[in-house]
Amino acid sequence: MDQKDLKAIIEQVLSEMNISGGAAASTVQAEPICCEHTTVEDGCIPDVTEVDIRTQYLVKNPAHGEEYAELKAHAPCRLGIGKAGARYKTDPQLQFRAAHSAAQDAVFNDVDHDFVENKMGLFIVQTQCDSKDVYLTRPDLGRKLSEEARKTILEKCKKSPRVQIYVADGLSSAAVAANIADLLPAILQGLQSYHIDAGTPFFVKYGRVGVMDEISELLDAEVTCTLIGERPGLITAESMSAYIAYRATVGMPEARRTVVSNIHRNGTIPAEAGAHIAEIIKIMLDKKASGTDLKL
Repeated sequence: MDQKDLKAIIEQVLSEMNISGGAAASTVQAEPICCEHTTVEDGCIPDVTEVDIRTQYLVKNPAHGEEYAELKAHAPCRLGIGKAGARYKTDPQLQFRAAHSAAQDAVFNDVDHDFVENKMGLFIVQTQCDSKDVYLTRPDLGRKLSEEARKTILEKCKKSPRVQIYVADGLSSAAVAANIADLLPAILQGLQSYHIDAGTPFFVKYGRVGVMDEISELLDAEVTCTLIGERPGLITAESMSAYIAYRATVGMPEARRTVVSNIHRNGTIPAEAGAHIAEIIKIMLDKKASGTDLKL
């Protein structure tokens, strides 16, 4: 069928619909004009990770909405997010998926060695885990230093320090990247203001909390403090904690550790946490105790 035959069929159909050729021409010409006024997507969408869910309240026509929103402002929970029928609304669903992806990245990605060595000036040692898979499946190996790590620490670290601080990746590389540049200097500055001598800081790759006990015995530290990335959740993937112990020993009960947790930009900010940790260390040294034996 050629163009001429097709045109004849169209005219016949339009004639049967009582539409004139002129009207048809007008209709055909109107379509591109409409397209010219269509809004063109510029490729940018709002960053759902920047939404403060404490202020997000999406329930339509709520009962006691103001009171509920006020309560929600004090806790970053996914409540009051509304629904579209039986489903979540689009924004909360995207926020949930973004948070889940950030948590996975924090666990499976390694801390940037260039950041640790060149920006923070820390040397790197490793536990007996030789990969991320081993680290996640063998927690016991993450509590033991490799033989090479033991030699490096003995060569480069100050012996018998009053306070030994080190950084470990733990379960969140994102926490180290986000917090340590402010947290570690704040602790060291606080200790200096109390005239407390600190040892040589360093970084432990694939480290669990328990490796601090071996480090404490190896260096004969009075107080040992590890700054470690915590298991990420769906509120933040950047939370860091400080585990601190007086005269830590291998195999000691967990009750002997003192913990400062939720160190991140929407929790206890790193600089403030650093000052608080330095004060706790001073009290530990004065009272020669930590964990449940320490009364703060």
